[in-house]
Amino acid sequence: MNVEEEVDRLKEEIKRLGKLQDDGSYKVTFGVLFNDDRCANIFEALVGTLRAAKKRKIVTYDGELLLQGVHDKVEIILKAIPTTEVATTAAVKTA
Repeated sequence: MNVEEEVDRLKEEIKRLGKLQDDGSYKVTFGVLFNDDRCANIFEALVGTLRAAKKRKIVTYDGELLLQGVHDKVEIILKAIPTTEVATTAAVKTA
């Protein structure tokens, strides 16, 4: 699995485990992601995937490096997809 595929899977898992916010974003804590069995089976390096997603401005969270235990309560926010991007993505998938 390449980095883009892992980031896409991460988005799916954040939506599954997180809570939808009023602005369309999803919020989950690092501890919930890290301790989830399904995530453990998908991601060999969850922290690396999170960093790649943060670099691409897909997620946001405080700090650079997240460590189990110490950062379990850090909130990871999957940014809302702008409506124009949703329409473009839907058009590409149906074409």
